[in-house]
Amino acid sequence: MPIRRLPPETVNRIAAGEVVERPASAVKELVENALDAGARRIEVQADGGGLTRLLVADDGQGLSAAELPLAIERHATSKLAPDDAGDYDLLHIATLGFRGEALPSIGSVARLSIASRARGEADAHAIFVEAGAVGAVSPAAFPDPHGARVEVRDLFYATPARLKFMKSERAEAMAIAEEIKRQAMAHEAVSFALDLDGRRTLRLPAEAAGPVGRLARLAAIMGREFSDNALALDHEREGVRLSGFAGLPTYNRGNAAHQYLFVNGRPVRDRLLQGALRAAYADFLARDRHPLAALYVELDTAYVDVNVHPAKAEVRFRDPGLVRGLIVGGLRHALASAGHRASTTVASAALGGFRPGGYTPAPSAAGYSAWRQGGWQPAALAAAVQSIPGLTEVSARAESAWEPRAPGGVAEDAAHAPIFDPIDHPLGAARAQVHETYIVAQTRDGVVIVDQHAAHERLVYERMKHEMADGGVTRQALLLPEVVELDPAEAERVGAKSEELAALGLVVEPFGAGAVLVRETPALLGETDVQGLVRDIADDLAENGQALALKERLQDVCSTMACHGSVRAGRRLTAPEMNALLRQMEATPHSGQCNHGRPTYVELKLADIERLFGRR
Repeated sequence: MPIRRLPPETVNRIAAGEVVERPASAVKELVENALDAGARRIEVQADGGGLTRLLVADDGQGLSAAELPLAIERHATSKLAPDDAGDYDLLHIATLGFRGEALPSIGSVARLSIASRARGEADAHAIFVEAGAVGAVSPAAFPDPHGARVEVRDLFYATPARLKFMKSERAEAMAIAEEIKRQAMAHEAVSFALDLDGRRTLRLPAEAAGPVGRLARLAAIMGREFSDNALALDHEREGVRLSGFAGLPTYNRGNAAHQYLFVNGRPVRDRLLQGALRAAYADFLARDRHPLAALYVELDTAYVDVNVHPAKAEVRFRDPGLVRGLIVGGLRHALASAGHRASTTVASAALGGFRPGGYTPAPSAAGYSAWRQGGWQPAALAAAVQSIPGLTEVSARAESAWEPRAPGGVAEDAAHAPIFDPIDHPLGAARAQVHETYIVAQTRDGVVIVDQHAAHERLVYERMKHEMADGGVTRQALLLPEVVELDPAEAERVGAKSEELAALGLVVEPFGAGAVLVRETPALLGETDVQGLVRDIADDLAENGQALALKERLQDVCSTMACHGSVRAGRRLTAPEMNALLRQMEATPHSGQCNHGRPTYVELKLADIERLFGRR
């Protein structure tokens, strides 16, 4: 077959298929252009899921009449400038866009119009492109002092086959909204507005630049509950900075849709970052639960390559191990600093479980006055009082009497003793045990209900982890060393991590070009599938750079042992035992959730309880 040179129109449409995958992709490119132009206000309108009409208006630098024709030429951009030698540096890209492909790609498959007034100019101009055919620049009306208005109509009308692959209008509209939210999270100092089919969908005013404004923007998008249950992050290592907010383990979701990752202000979907986030929470959440987080990574542009994906959705780090270690370490430090804290949603869910109800007897003919004088008592209530001994008596305290003691054990004079009531502890003082499963404690301003088994399970688990870290993982030698055959590249990766694996109790050594020899395994695992374990480790090393499979198996074993070795539900505890459990929880990090991410206690504030009974 002869080789043919494709016409420019066909080349543009092929390129458009890579850059503009769906309406949300077009919105992403246009919004990034506005941000690169210094916009502080961005408005987006979309009709028919963005396929009928898209409009992106901004107050950025704007385009002059001479720049409009260049803006729709392929590989024409203002984002890159030559150095003294005339070379263009692709290693130090500080802007969101740089290829000069978005506008010509959109113009090749749709009807595109650009109206703009450059900063400092009196006149505005516009240009129109229809399926790659470029019109002349002409004067235009423009409402703002400077900026641009880019309108896209009938997206993909020039490529009807692409329209068949679009989802429903609602799904495309949701994708546009999600894209706007991601861009808004990355740029809290910019105001965003989104209208879908003429309906006001999103209004995000500009926030102050910095952590406070960023958290306010995240709360506006992810909900106020996120800000109430978010842990602040701010760590730096070897020129790489990690900031942002991550949710408490007990504040989790059933999917990873609420995990937002940004690199130098660019929203990305990166497997390395997602794997690091998963690894940091692996110790606190079940496999089917996912944390909420918005993580921002900032580093020198020379150490990250953004030119690896047509849509710039993926990045490549020069030192991925450094970035991954910073994320895992930073998140674990934040989680440890949270101590025994659990999410506020736990209490909200508990309060939501209460429903007004109960028996309300009808008054007798004697009326309310008779009841006030003691002459009226509903029959049902009277029967209940008679059938339950002690119901009308003043309730007694379940815990033993407490009085301040001197260090030697002798009670001090009350006038000189430093008084400290146990209810001033964060988890309060134990008052009772309910159903031999739940500890009820009183705090200064509320009530705490503790699941004794879940709480003690976390305490035992944390102690086992600490002991394992201090003394190393006990290993057991295999009677016959086992050979595991792998792909040569996989075998090389596993062999390169032999020291790290040995510290976790797995002793391996190279065994030819495509195999490893396993001599010892962690004693905690007992009889295990060595072949499957090593292959899982090889997969983890290929995807995440770390042997998560072995760590997770060890953690699962510790979790199971902690579950069986902890205080069981149904065991009656004494008051000192209950209080000792509460004090251990306060002193142990991560004690607010069990090993599966479920809460170990619920705290109800007195004000919330009073509202339940109509006192507030």
